[in-house]
This record gives sequence, structure tokens and C-alpha cells, in this order.
Amino acid sequence: MNNALKITAFAAALAATFGTAYGVGRGVDPLVGAEDRPAGQHGGHGGGEEGGAVRAADGTPGGLQVSEGGYTLDLETPTVEAGARSRIRFAVKDGSGRKVTAYQREHGKELHFILASTDLTQYRHLHPVRAADGTWSTPVDLPEAGGYRVFADFTPAGADAENLTLGADLAVSGTYRPAALPAPRAVAEVDGYRVTLDGGLRAGRAGELKPSISRDGRPVTDLEPYLGAYGHLVALRSGDLAYLHVHPNEGGPGPVVSFTATAPTAGAYRLFLDFKHEGKVRTAAFTVQVGQASQDGGEHKESGERKESGAGEAAGHAH
Repeated sequence: MNNALKITAFAAALAATFGTAYGVGRGVDPLVGAEDRPAGQHGGHGGGEEGGAVRAADGTPGGLQVSEGGYTLDLETPTVEAGARSRIRFAVKDGSGRKVTAYQREHGKELHFILASTDLTQYRHLHPVRAADGTWSTPVDLPEAGGYRVFADFTPAGADAENLTLGADLAVSGTYRPAALPAPRAVAEVDGYRVTLDGGLRAGRAGELKPSISRDGRPVTDLEPYLGAYGHLVALRSGDLAYLHVHPNEGGPGPVVSFTATAPTAGAYRLFLDFKHEGKVRTAAFTVQVGQASQDGGEHKESGERKESGAGEAAGHAH
């Protein structure tokens, strides 16, 4: 059988929609309570409950809903073509259908825009520009066809506003070649840099992730601030792309960037680490297998699975 399939925009949209629906339909376990979360982990890029994963008011992890809290992500460009330079346009609308034009700035930006393929092999951390009418736009060049998910991470203006992460499906037309989730490995290579991941995620409990960055066998000790931090980490759950964004703990500027995070459930997660050195932002990617928590508060891994860490390769980062 030929594994390459020709994907039309309509078929890719169906694949993205039903793929996400299947993940949501499997059910989502409750996240750890706010009182159990450590300092240093935040929902979104700076809002939400301190120490918690990005999540909706009903406990659903962030990014699984297109609407929440009276706001809706309106993806005006639901399809693009693989391998072609395209421009994605979108807006955040309030409960009256008006485009939002006022946001709180978090880490130097009003809104952070993440894009990932449903098989988690493609990733982009984009920086869209907002027009006066509230329409956001960003160029993008995606090499692979298939279903994608976009995430808008933002906090509306207002003293009582909460951080939100809304998600929507994007279809990329072209020749689609299904890809399996990369296997767990503890090392990622990107642009001559070697990133080694120590520590691990835990289901329902805080865990520390400690990526260490080196180049040519030497530790990188002069990482540069990027959006107000020495590193940014996004984790997406395989199957439904539940979104978990964490911030680094105190420390820096390298070679280790420490993060504290709590996985909502057991399962496979894809981690994307952004770091800046010598004026350029690079992204290292890992696959992490999170084991099921045991009754005594520990953790056990499923048969045939490794408890820790990542399959490493470069992932896209655009400005």
C-alpha cells in the first residue's frame, strides 16, 4: 500500500476535526489542585493560576476549546497549502462578536501563537502582528500536509481578566505521509547544539525538567533572554494536543534551564524547548512518556515504556 495520500483542503480539515474530537472524547482527568502546585509554573505566558497547567474553568486543559470565558478564536484562514509561503489570519472575538483590540502584554507580547501538526512532528512558535481592527496575521511555510492545531495564548485587557489558551484546527493540503510519534530519547540535536533532557513529567504531580544545552562539547553558559526568560517550554499531549505551557525556574543563563511542570494525565507528550543564543532562537523537541501515578504517590511506567525522556530533533521557530 502506498502510504502517501493526496490530501485536499476539505479532507485535511475533516482529519483535523475528527482527530481532535477523538482525543477529547477519550476524556480528560482532573488536573492537580492549585494548593498542590509549586511556584514557578504558570498557565499561559504569564496569566492563569500560579503553578498550574493552562486549563479551562471546568478543568479541561488549554487549547482544546475554540471558545471559553466569552471569547472565541476565529481562524479566518482555515486552510493553507503545504510547501507554499502563506499568511494565516485570525482574530479573537468577544461575546458580542467584536474583535478584541486590547490585551495585556505578557513577556513582551500581547498574544503568543503556537502551531503544531496533529502527529506532533511539526511545530512553530509564531509572532503575529495585530492590525488596528483586531485582525492578527503571520506568514508561515509548512512543509508537510495534514491536520494541524493552532493555539492563541493571551490575556484580554482588564483588571480581572484571566489568561486563556484557545485552539482551532488548520488544514494543510498536499501529499500527506502519516508519521508516527518520534520515539523517546534523552538528547536533541539542533543547528550544532546538543540538548540533553534530565528529569521528567509526572501525572498529577509536579516534576522538574532540566534541559542542558551544549555546543561542540562545551556547556553554553551565555544564553540570551528570549521574551523575558532564558527558555520557553511548551508541552502537547499526544492524541488530543492538550496544551501545557510552563516557565523556567530561577537561574540562568545556562547551560541548564530548569522548569517545573505537572502533566494532567499519563501518556505521551511532545516537548518543544525554545532557547536563544548568539541572536537566534532555536527549538529542540523531545517525546516524553508519562507513567501512571501509583496509589502510594509514586509513579510506575507502563510495560515496555521508558519513564523519561525525549526524542530529539529540530522543530521550527518563526518570527
